[in-house]
Amino acid sequence: MTGTETVLGAPAERREGREKVTGTARYAAEYAFPDRAHARPVPAAVARGRVTGVDPGPALALPGVLAVLTHENAPRLGEPDDPTLALLQSPRVPHRGWSVGLVVGETPEAARAGAAAVRVTYETEGHDVTLTVDHSGAYVPEKANGGFPAVTERGDADGAFASSPVRVDVAYEVPPLHNHPMEPHASTAVWDGERLTVHSSSQGSTAVRKELAALFGLSEERITVLAEHVGGGFGSKGTPRPDVVLAVMAALHTGRPVTVALPRRHLPTTVGHRAPTLHRLRLGADTEGRLTSLSHEATTHTSRVKEFVEQAAVPARVMYGTPVLRTLHRVTPLDVPTPSWMRAPGECPGMYALESAMDELAAELGVDPVELRIRNEPETEPDSGRPFSSRHLVECLREGARRFGWAERDPRPGSRAEGPLLVGSGVAAATYPVMAAPCRASARALPDGGFLVRVNATDIGTGARTVCAQIAADALGVPLERIRIEVANSDFGLAPVAGGSAGTASWGWAVHEACARLAGRLEGPVGPLPDEGLVAEADTTGTADAETPYARHAFGAHFAEVAVDTVTGEVRVRRMLGVFAAGRILNARTARSQFVGGMTMGLGMALTEGSTVDPVSGDFVERDLASYHVPAHADVASVEAYWVDEEDAHLNPMGSKGIGEIGIVGSAAAVGNAVHHATGIRFRKLPLTPDRVLSGLLEHEHPAGMLRA
Repeated sequence: MTGTETVLGAPAERREGREKVTGTARYAAEYAFPDRAHARPVPAAVARGRVTGVDPGPALALPGVLAVLTHENAPRLGEPDDPTLALLQSPRVPHRGWSVGLVVGETPEAARAGAAAVRVTYETEGHDVTLTVDHSGAYVPEKANGGFPAVTERGDADGAFASSPVRVDVAYEVPPLHNHPMEPHASTAVWDGERLTVHSSSQGSTAVRKELAALFGLSEERITVLAEHVGGGFGSKGTPRPDVVLAVMAALHTGRPVTVALPRRHLPTTVGHRAPTLHRLRLGADTEGRLTSLSHEATTHTSRVKEFVEQAAVPARVMYGTPVLRTLHRVTPLDVPTPSWMRAPGECPGMYALESAMDELAAELGVDPVELRIRNEPETEPDSGRPFSSRHLVECLREGARRFGWAERDPRPGSRAEGPLLVGSGVAAATYPVMAAPCRASARALPDGGFLVRVNATDIGTGARTVCAQIAADALGVPLERIRIEVANSDFGLAPVAGGSAGTASWGWAVHEACARLAGRLEGPVGPLPDEGLVAEADTTGTADAETPYARHAFGAHFAEVAVDTVTGEVRVRRMLGVFAAGRILNARTARSQFVGGMTMGLGMALTEGSTVDPVSGDFVERDLASYHVPAHADVASVEAYWVDEEDAHLNPMGSKGIGEIGIVGSAAAVGNAVHHATGIRFRKLPLTPDRVLSGLLEHEHPAGMLRA
């Protein structure tokens, strides 16, 4: 690129792409320091209880085993902000998989063999890992994740629903889901005197440094956390995880650099999960399809270690105009691992339920599902009454319908067959909030005519490096190739995690401000630059997090076509199409990748992904990528993503909205609605696996003729 007039929005290639495809990009477990050791956790083998004894002898007798840490000899930690990181501090076992030991070895193989050889005895206690909607331990929390009030109510929901001419009262179930990034969670810790350096597979080095300072009694200035390359996270790496704490403990204990790379099978019980959610939706409408009441109640679980409440009813506060609105969250503490963030927490399962219910209302009314959503477009945000900074959902629905060929659809369920295949199509809307957080950045004019930009952003595969460089080039008014950028170093200063679709909005804001200030200083007479160049800095504290009178959200519309095999029950998604309104798109190439990735993840949620908690062992049954099936190439046919041009002056200097999560929101509902259109059967529990679909077909004696037992 030689000019600056189109630098924002251009499909610039990823700056780290060549490093990744050639294998030269180094990840957290790949820093081979001299004398580096490796450590492997010993997971608890009981669902609840206490450790009564640990025999490290068999492990220490193995060649290459250096040390065994337990609650009896591990370094003492300070009080963590996150109690899931109070590791090896007591004999208590709050759930299966909790770390009860750590074996340090010369090699990964020695650490693995040693961990298997440690003998642990337990005193077990009764446990409960089963979520039910009427669980006696359920309560209404004060807040849900994100700080949202657990309950909101406007009007008499029960009365308005009872008096509505058309009513839908339905329940949906989303199972536990797991993030499973390509790169498992890993950290390498190095002590150099009183200074600590950590390479961590994390979505935010600032958060890791803060937690390590509290745990190990260090000033933050003595800690450097680096996360140069991160192989995915989807929220599971958004907070510090056991790998980084255990690596630092082992390095402190042995005096050697130590790497902890969590095995894939440890992840379900160690690094968070999307909590299961049970939904009840009650929609009341008049005969024209305009909502008269909307009630969404969500029930979820949390651990006994830490409260985390999936904010699944929150999207209902944003989506549709209704004079009466009620949302409520309940949570039940169980003897399960602590749930946490997974791509679009709250919005993802919540919109699956809401958009499925809207489809059922459309069927009850005999109204086109796209038209029903358009008829219920609100003038202001339903819950708060604030004006939207911009809202182009209707445009997304109409443009998506045009591109998808929705007008050619026969609305009758089960009306299209291709031999044993039943073909159907579905639609769902999407929403995700616009957020930004304070950040610092610096920009330096170099003597060679180039510019160096530093910001503690984390690139988890989203293209953050590239987009931040584009923002810098635009603010400086120079070609993109003159920008060098360095990221993911806690020494660069405050920066939020790569999460909440707020990464680029936050980091880019600070980069823009620093570069704009530098450009201003370069406008006047400037003498020869010294070796260190000319520097400008920015800190967006007080601006990026300032209160706003606007309701700021991104929106979108999903369309899906499926083929259901009436012989096997298999569902194949033939095509998915999404249209989004997400402010100014800063890089067409990376944005499309994010949208398509989210939509594909929603496809997995709809058809294959789900975890089962064994009530006897208290463990997740699906603990590897053979039993927990994420979509592979064979599962994905055509996935197309588009966007509408959207100008919004109430966001940030770039006019951008986050795009990392809106792609998954609503996509599972579009697939589920398409399955209903294909078969005439409403499945209300995910995932739509062949056994579940075939059972439904047999139960309803589907007229395909070949299904009667």
